[in-house]
Amino acid sequence: MENLLIKNIGLLVVDDHGKERLCGSEMSRLTCIENAWLLVEDGRFKDWGSSSNTPCPTPHDATQAPQGSTEEVDAQGGAVLPSFCDPHTHLVYADSREEEFVDKIRGLSYEEIAKRGGGILNSADRLHELTEEQLYQQAMARVWEIVAKGTGAVEIKSGYGLNTQDELKMLRVIRRIKETAPLKVMATFLGAHAVGRAYSGRQSEYVDLVIREMIPEVGRQGLADFIDVFCDKGFFTPEETARMLEAGQKWGLRAKIHGQELADSGGVEVAVRHHALSVDHLESMTQRDISLLANSNTMPTALPGTSFFLNMPFAPARKIIEAGLPLAIASDYNPGSTPSGDMKFVLSLACIKMRLLPQEALNAGTLNAAAAMGLSHDYGSIGRGKVANFFITQPIRGIAFLPYAYTTPLIRQVFLQGKAVQQP
Repeated sequence: MENLLIKNIGLLVVDDHGKERLCGSEMSRLTCIENAWLLVEDGRFKDWGSSSNTPCPTPHDATQAPQGSTEEVDAQGGAVLPSFCDPHTHLVYADSREEEFVDKIRGLSYEEIAKRGGGILNSADRLHELTEEQLYQQAMARVWEIVAKGTGAVEIKSGYGLNTQDELKMLRVIRRIKETAPLKVMATFLGAHAVGRAYSGRQSEYVDLVIREMIPEVGRQGLADFIDVFCDKGFFTPEETARMLEAGQKWGLRAKIHGQELADSGGVEVAVRHHALSVDHLESMTQRDISLLANSNTMPTALPGTSFFLNMPFAPARKIIEAGLPLAIASDYNPGSTPSGDMKFVLSLACIKMRLLPQEALNAGTLNAAAAMGLSHDYGSIGRGKVANFFITQPIRGIAFLPYAYTTPLIRQVFLQGKAVQQP
């Protein structure tokens, strides 16, 4: 049995409630222990406690003395926090799109760039030219980047293929990442990210292709956990979205929705009606949407990095929380609208731009973000029996310093499944 004892912790953030999601006022609840120790056993959190004035607690301070050898790590007064969970990314893609960044500076909108053949279709064209090995190598560089920045569980979408073979190629790359990366990975089929270039002007035929060919093949090969649709102005209608979600559900793919980013598109309504695990973006969310979510188990997920990068409104996070709802946040890491997977910065944006308290932002980026992937029973907090994904920071006076120091590299050491992560 392998044990790990983290001692001399200045501030330890633990889960003493056992809930799989936090709603409304619960999101401001955070249990912090000063001068603490943390015990990990066989890759899962075992116990913790306060060391009072004792700088080096022994394993026998724990509720049950661990069996087998114990490795000790000195936190040197740093904080120990649960790893971030990132429930919405597109980090498998071919190359960057900085030329569109310049177009945005010159005043072109996201929709205008898409109409000119840029955006998602641009990424699809580039992805078609790359081999699976090239895609994997590019993606793994981004995976190691987010691991170093504290992410321990991530959702990765397809959606830059837009034909059957390239969508399957993307999902095979995601499967390989699942098998080789140290963090937890969930895969989402997003063939309905846009209409493939070969089907320009024939959107209904493309929807049929997704339903009749793509989804069954994804299901037969077991390549995805979820199905997602971009239900928004200029993309897919609620009716088309519903058809694709229903087809995916027949293959065991639970729904996740891109909705209410560009307009009041009906994305929340279709998400709730189809029991989607999450509905993401929400920049154009209405009060009616909030009422619909109040009677569902669908997790509203905000992507503040997208609003920041595209200079567009932010999701109404305060209204969501004040209505008693849960809220998750995610990076939306992708080459066009959010070329960053830095969840610490996402927390800062949630506080600065969406007016979340630091405790609310941390819960939104850990436990509730895990819930947006269906993982909060095992990930998202330092709770007894959960997978030991966590990181040690430089010494900080309190949790508020994490989002406050929005560019300071505070993370000193990352642990996934109870093991120190060594960057390649």
